[in-house]
Amino acid sequence: MRHPVNTLTARWAAALGAGESYVMSGAAVWPLLAYLAQAADGQGRTELRTAVGVDADAVPAVLDALRKPAVRSAIGLWTARTLPLNPSWLATLPSGMRGELTGDPAADRSALDAWASSQTGGLVPAMPVTPSEDLRLVLAAALTVRTAWLQPFEDDIRVFRSGPWAGRELAVLWRSTTALDVLRIADTPSGPLTMLRVTGDGGVDVHLLLGEQDEPGEVLPAGIDALSGLLPWRESGPGVRTEIVPSSTPDDALNVTVPRFTVTSAHDLLRLPGVFGLGTVTDTRRGHFPGISPEPLAIGQAAQAAVAVFGATGFESSAVTAFGAVPGSAPPARPYRVRRVDVHFDRPFGFLAVERDSGLILTAGWVADPGPAEPVAR
Repeated sequence: MRHPVNTLTARWAAALGAGESYVMSGAAVWPLLAYLAQAADGQGRTELRTAVGVDADAVPAVLDALRKPAVRSAIGLWTARTLPLNPSWLATLPSGMRGELTGDPAADRSALDAWASSQTGGLVPAMPVTPSEDLRLVLAAALTVRTAWLQPFEDDIRVFRSGPWAGRELAVLWRSTTALDVLRIADTPSGPLTMLRVTGDGGVDVHLLLGEQDEPGEVLPAGIDALSGLLPWRESGPGVRTEIVPSSTPDDALNVTVPRFTVTSAHDLLRLPGVFGLGTVTDTRRGHFPGISPEPLAIGQAAQAAVAVFGATGFESSAVTAFGAVPGSAPPARPYRVRRVDVHFDRPFGFLAVERDSGLILTAGWVADPGPAEPVAR
């Protein structure tokens, strides 16, 4: 069964186009939608609750999954001084940051950006909403993942022989392991899907996904289904070559080559109102959130800024989501025969950063074009 956050992530991924790299975090959107759904009325409440998938009383369990050694999360709320707030709605929010909107766009920009930067360790330096004189409320979530690989990679430069990156010098990561069980092939409606689990510390794994087609809208949702136990497994898949070879040790080997990558994205959530349940609540001709305030409020902005870095020693990602409310109107001796499995991520692929215990997807993304060929210092 899918976690409700993972369902939102899959729906979001399916709505995005191919051709460009991106990173996103449904886990940094879902709690905010749940808080808004709790305070909304009418059709807006119905749409938001459909996007959330469960009642708002599930939010504490989601927030608990975000309190892991490798994960840092925070919820922030800023309101205009003159905006009356419903105490019962405020009581549902986690204790933490409360701020005031002054109505001075420059001053508010400075305060909001400082929060985004401090909560993400500088990975996301600015809040993805624009302060204005009529901005009455900002509800934001920050989520940062930092995990170190239990088995690091080696930096290298390689030239792929085939595929869309053929002939290019690419900065790649390489490692060999005897743990073949980290590689699995899902049997999906769109064909086989190669899934490689890279284990990190602090309770986080990153799964790399390579499909037969370079379609993120199919690959990422299929990967989420596979991790949820909704798909069967098979023996062979894209990018995988298996051989029986002589060896000086009795151990099988899994050799992995994957481009090092850094991906940044800016998402306007209002462009996908059906995904996030934001169709009705953006209508400024009336208010939609009597649970927040007796003053009529409508959503004027909804955006996320995100970054993900996959390197030799670990993975880090960060996302800040904000909603703004405005007024409503090989060895030498080889006596053994072993299995050698080579996995090459040599064309566009997806990734999912997953909290191991709950299965909650923290960050998802697509690598359409890898990074520059120059190795980085470690």
